Amino acid sequence: MNYVHNLDKADLQILRELARDGRLSWRELSERIGLSLTPTLKRVHRLEEQGYIRGYVARLDEGKLIGELNVFVSVTLENQSEAAIARFEKEIVVAPEVMSCFTMTGDADFILRVVVPDMGSYQNFLTRTLTRIKGVEHIRSSFALKAVLNRTSPML
Repeated sequence: MNYVHNLDKADLQILRELARDGRLSWRELSERIGLSLTPTLKRVHRLEEQGYIRGYVARLDEGKLIGELNVFVSVTLENQSEAAIARFEKEIVVAPEVMSCFTMTGDADFILRVVVPDMGSYQNFLTRTLTRIKGVEHIRSSFALKAVLNRTSPML
């Protein structure tokens, strides 16, 4: 289902192709979408300016660089004051094991995705980082068995 109403077919093709391979040459991109080089470049620049393309990155292999153990961690704070939330966010963003962090509604205040090489490394993260953040009341860990789907961009 397409929720992007203000983009045409060529814009969506550009986004799909760049999501698959951000290193495409402009010429190769224009050939794949069936437009000449100049209109393709104009469209890419417009998509960048409008914020549909936020940047270009290399996708690194987490398993080779960090480890294969993915842990989803629910964190509840003692209170949800602005200061407590800001303190937690300030400390968690510098933890290299944390790959993503979301504020949540419901039982947990935050959900973290933590990647480490093994259980010992996760235990070190818990005892040396997470439990030392002032105001953390409850931590619940769920260990991923396998990744079924891990998109890097929305399906267009």
